[in-house]
Amino acid sequence: MSASDYFSDEIAIDFPSVDALVERVRDAFLGELPDANTVMTEVSLSSGEAFRGAVVPLEVSLRRTCAICGGRGETWTEPCVECLGTGDSLVRRAVKVSLPPRVVDGARLRYRLSSPHGASVRVEVRVAVRSSAA
Repeated sequence: MSASDYFSDEIAIDFPSVDALVERVRDAFLGELPDANTVMTEVSLSSGEAFRGAVVPLEVSLRRTCAICGGRGETWTEPCVECLGTGDSLVRRAVKVSLPPRVVDGARLRYRLSSPHGASVRVEVRVAVRSSAA
């Protein structure tokens, strides 16, 4: 009897992926990877808003573990139809970003967003201050 005969009756069991968990633990201990994805966006403020500070709504795409396949990219032996075999999906989230008072035109602010079912994302916001119309 060969080794392959011993395992011929084994079946695949769908276990959720732990890739996102491992990535979060690694980032917590070792810091962020320099080539990690950063979502870049720009906000436009009036000169008054820039002087006083503002809370600005943004919509950001976050990557999360596919709910159908649990991040494996497949269900049993078939590629997952929902995530097309990637193991993750994009979810649009509305967030509010607080901009400090006296922010200047061209300032770049960095934030980190965390999702309970996905990897955290860095967001870089570039501020554009509109001049007041006289």
